[in-house]
Amino acid sequence: MPPPSVLFVCLGNICRSPLAEAALRAAAKRAGAGLLIDSAGTGDWHLGHAPDRRAQAVAARAGIDISALRARQVAAEDFRRFDHIVAMDRQNLADLRRIAPPDGRARLSLLLDHVPGRAGQSVADPYFGEAAGFEATWRDVTAGTQALLRLLLGPD
Repeated sequence: MPPPSVLFVCLGNICRSPLAEAALRAAAKRAGAGLLIDSAGTGDWHLGHAPDRRAQAVAARAGIDISALRARQVAAEDFRRFDHIVAMDRQNLADLRRIAPPDGRARLSLLLDHVPGRAGQSVADPYFGEAAGFEATWRDVTAGTQALLRLLLGPD
């Protein structure tokens, strides 16, 4: 049976979704869990770009190097390839629902839906703010990915 698969999605795939990808990769590694993990954006402005330098810095402070990641756009095949497509905010979730092909199998959710008491909340987009916004985003994606990992691994 193939490992569970998760695609994280934000707008440009240079801030929130690569941070979520990195957080889940690190959590899965610590748990010894084999998962297929990726990230993408609904927009195409940053295709092929590395994550924002502020996102790289906040990940590096957690001991994670995301400099090799490159932005890509969500494709129809992603809805067939991944078990879960997890949006960072309500607008991207709505966009994913709109573009999902009829034969897609991925379950769509918001990342913070997986955190008790945070269902329906968005991970704030730190792109136009200061470095402190990236710290808040890191805290949110870490909480969300840890909760998602518990869901994926099931009861002990």
